[in-house]
Amino acid sequence: MRVRPSSSYAVLAKRASRLAGRPSTFNLAVLVLVVWLVTGPMFGFSDTWQLVINTGTTIVTFLMVFLIQNTQNRDTEALHIKLDELIRATQGAHNALLDLEELEERQLDEFRARYIALAKSAREQRERGAVDTDTPEAL
Repeated sequence: MRVRPSSSYAVLAKRASRLAGRPSTFNLAVLVLVVWLVTGPMFGFSDTWQLVINTGTTIVTFLMVFLIQNTQNRDTEALHIKLDELIRATQGAHNALLDLEELEERQLDEFRARYIALAKSAREQRERGAVDTDTPEAL
């Protein structure tokens, strides 16, 4: 089942990110730069000639920042949901680890400290010849 984006911004952002990532879009950008360079001598490398490329690249960069952030947010959200589902579906996994990205920094630090201690213990046991493939309690 494919879910369609609900807002016109989401639709536009998704289409624009797909278009921006195509090799043909990159080739078009290179072509624009080549045309701009070739026209330099015709315009005497004037301030206006330079302003055209500066303005164009600034506008494109400004818009791409928002497009990239939107794409990154969407991908990160999807990844979190997938990881939450793996945690939820894995027998013996701690459901308290679901939705960690919503916790305060202090709470995340507490979880991290528990896992650091667990890793340190596993390394010490492995150095003594024990295996480190069991599932000790972390919470």
